Amino acid sequence: MKRVVSAADILKKYEYERKLWQEGIDIVAGVDEAGRGPLAGPVVAAAVILPQAIPTELPVTIDDSKKLTQKRRETAFKWITTYAQSYGVAIVTPQEIDSINIRQAAMLAMRRAVQQLEPQPSHVLIDGLPIEQPPCTQTAIVKGDSKSMSIAAASIIAKVVRDRIMLDYDASYPQYGFASNMGYPTKAHIQAIAEHGLSPIHRKSFRPKQLQQQGLFD
Repeated sequence: MKRVVSAADILKKYEYERKLWQEGIDIVAGVDEAGRGPLAGPVVAAAVILPQAIPTELPVTIDDSKKLTQKRRETAFKWITTYAQSYGVAIVTPQEIDSINIRQAAMLAMRRAVQQLEPQPSHVLIDGLPIEQPPCTQTAIVKGDSKSMSIAAASIIAKVVRDRIMLDYDASYPQYGFASNMGYPTKAHIQAIAEHGLSPIHRKSFRPKQLQQQGLFD
């Protein structure tokens, strides 16, 4: 049976957006990233502008992407990319991460994602910490992907895009199990690095304690 999100729950998730719209700030984007913690692969950010016509029902679940199954994320991804007024995705490579550090890479990815939006937003809602050098005014919301519909939508877009990238990498580097770990430091992943060394998509600036003595990061 298809789950339909109630109107009351939908309105609650639009609380931050509605307040800004009521203040005359018409174009509001939600921004989030995926991939800060992995040992391999890019960091991906997404920005999403949802229309002011708030739906009375949702045929999909729009929430923190980590709370959703892969199937639900993929279904939500299709709805978001169809329904959104605009969305942008940005990818920062492992080489860029190593060059500027993961915090700056995440900030860069989020700025790039916002830059892809058309029209450009007047205000952005950010999950967690604020963007450094933001392109417009912003509101940073702790656990924003659970509280804002726009941020939740961005979190789903970023997660789905990044997972698809890691699945493609799994075909090229099957020994690391990227299809199951998505580059995160699971025990099996760390053991694979110890056995096979680093792949071209591993972040050399991320040094697990279990591997620091093996000369893999010189």
